[in-house]
Amino acid sequence: MTPTPPEVPEPPVRLFLVDDQELVRAGFAMVLDATPDMQVVGQAADGRAALDALTGPGRVAADVVLMDIQMPRLNGVEATRALLAEPGAPRVLVLTTFDLDEFAFAALQAGASGFLLKDAGPRDLLAAIRAVHRGDSVVAPSTTRRLIDTFVAREQPGTAADEPPYGDAGARLSPLTDREREVLVAVGRGLTNAEIAASFFLAEATVKTHIGAILRKLDLRDRVQMVVLAYETGLVRVGDE
Repeated sequence: MTPTPPEVPEPPVRLFLVDDQELVRAGFAMVLDATPDMQVVGQAADGRAALDALTGPGRVAADVVLMDIQMPRLNGVEATRALLAEPGAPRVLVLTTFDLDEFAFAALQAGASGFLLKDAGPRDLLAAIRAVHRGDSVVAPSTTRRLIDTFVAREQPGTAADEPPYGDAGARLSPLTDREREVLVAVGRGLTNAEIAASFFLAEATVKTHIGAILRKLDLRDRVQMVVLAYETGLVRVGDE
């Protein structure tokens, strides 16, 4: 009988910490390096130093970047936008002090996979990192909607009520089927997969299939970007129920 080969352990998640407060970085590093499936591979005190380390010659290979928002030289929003423009860029998890920080919303628009409060406990921090690493979003739909409800109107103060705020929404959404548009609207309104399935009398697995198709057709990173796009195109509006 052929012996079963031993399982090869998964490599640890490589993390890069960006925060202008050394004590904050040290606290995160202590928790993360003590976790068997995680490894801190680098740190930076501002966005410019992070870009130099992650995109420059001899760059640090990271899977997930924990990015502070308000930093000197280059803030976390601009650093996230520049970093994610690079091929093979790591995913970005934004760290913020307030869950209604308008900079956090801007970071989501820039392509971050989600945001986490700095006072989150170690369990929440580790769960968020693992979720981002596997390609998921760590922002609950209800929280995302609260952010967008608060700030999307400020982003487009001159937009008419009946006019999509960002270009030709019809062209942007044209690859979608009618059902996929309905699912995108539901995601934009903050519904979970289970709630969408109940609303449309679908299996939850079918909802997941539709969401996967939407992400692929519209070249979106995750559920967060689906919600942002639903608002940006006018498919969902502030105050919709």
